Amino acid sequence: MTDRPEEFDLLVVGGGKAGKTLSMDVARSGRRVAMVERGMIGGSCINVACIPTKALVTSARAARQLREASALGVLVDGGRVDVDLLRAHKQDVVEGMVAANRQQFLDSGLHLVIGQARFVGPRTVRVALADGGERLLRGADVVINTGTRPRLPSVPGMAEAEVLTSDTLLRLDRLPARLVVLGGGTVGVEFAQMFASFGSTVTLVEGGPRLLTREDPDISDALTRVFVDDGIDVRVGVSVARIDRDADGTVRVTLDDGSLVTGDDVLVAAGREPVTDGLGLDLAGVSLDDRGFVRVDEHLRTTAERTWAAGDVAGSPQFTHVSLDDYRIIRANLAGGQRSTADRLIPYTVFTTPELARVGLTETEARRAGYDVQVAHLPVAAIPRARTLRQTTGRWKAVIDAGTDRILGAALLGPEAGEVITSVQLAMLAGMPWTALRDAVITHPTMTEGLNLLFASLEPRPVR
Repeated sequence: MTDRPEEFDLLVVGGGKAGKTLSMDVARSGRRVAMVERGMIGGSCINVACIPTKALVTSARAARQLREASALGVLVDGGRVDVDLLRAHKQDVVEGMVAANRQQFLDSGLHLVIGQARFVGPRTVRVALADGGERLLRGADVVINTGTRPRLPSVPGMAEAEVLTSDTLLRLDRLPARLVVLGGGTVGVEFAQMFASFGSTVTLVEGGPRLLTREDPDISDALTRVFVDDGIDVRVGVSVARIDRDADGTVRVTLDDGSLVTGDDVLVAAGREPVTDGLGLDLAGVSLDDRGFVRVDEHLRTTAERTWAAGDVAGSPQFTHVSLDDYRIIRANLAGGQRSTADRLIPYTVFTTPELARVGLTETEARRAGYDVQVAHLPVAAIPRARTLRQTTGRWKAVIDAGTDRILGAALLGPEAGEVITSVQLAMLAGMPWTALRDAVITHPTMTEGLNLLFASLEPRPVR
């Protein structure tokens, strides 16, 4: 290797959703593009996050359906969960998508560089190649898309106890008879219910006052009742004081109220931290915030000239669909545009059973912002389709600006909620009044038809 860098029109460090999509797009236009990836082809979503976890959620739901099949008039004998088959199912889904991504990379014409990048100057990286040797690369424009990794808090005994993270648990070497989950956010609740469905005895510990603390209390409480009915031991308002693993493999989790929880394994789901250490970003002129995320403006520009950041590492909401929108923003701005992250309406779904789908403001947020609100409520049992599915657990709510009749937000806890929430999002984007969803002619019987019923629960404002 010489000290003269290889020159590219675009250099992307990290192949997450935003980075890989931008790399292929620019490469297909005929420009010279290099993408450096440590080795996780397709990014964390495909390898250790959205795709494998949702593949296993599908398995968990199948296990539940088999247990409950007699209510549908179907008798099933001998159903059991096999960890080897679970792992094979998950790996088949992941490997298929990794292979498809690799082929797309090759077809686009981008230069895929597998190795560890470190900045040695503005828009210039030295890459320690996975197969040995080094390459020096420089881009006319650079995008940082290195993502995040599970965060392990500082708890006495945690390192020695060999705790699991959402990454390592997905290896599925075995199904723990007793699993302790630390953290009641999205990752924690999804894994807790998943493993309860697989037959593990699950204890879920959350330091905050309730599960999913960014949701309204009534929604969090409704999900907690689902978990309790599933046999999950939910403990909120307590923190972990110490973790110990005994010689026989038992893990003892001491809580700050003096109580003790035991299990065969502990999953730590305490959030994620940015992958920025060791990148040499100071040499690139790229500043970090106090949490270690890359500091960007609303156009995703960093503090360094012609250097951008996207996805989780840029502090964007940690969803793949947000990373995809980050790609759209950078693509437009590389072409001279001024597309912004401001005022994005971002939906998300927590893939529990039933699902919790959200968009816009919660009731708590809307009142805090000073809105005069109306709130629509609907038990899922009132929706005909839920009756036919025999999945009547859950509740829907929507928050309305009483002054304009615009929808401010919605939370849907129920079957297929992740699909239904898009209809609410589109109505919000179009600036439609809530009465449009109340009066829309929606196919019967579908879960989306529940929007007619949800908004019919509101009283319209008097006509002046």
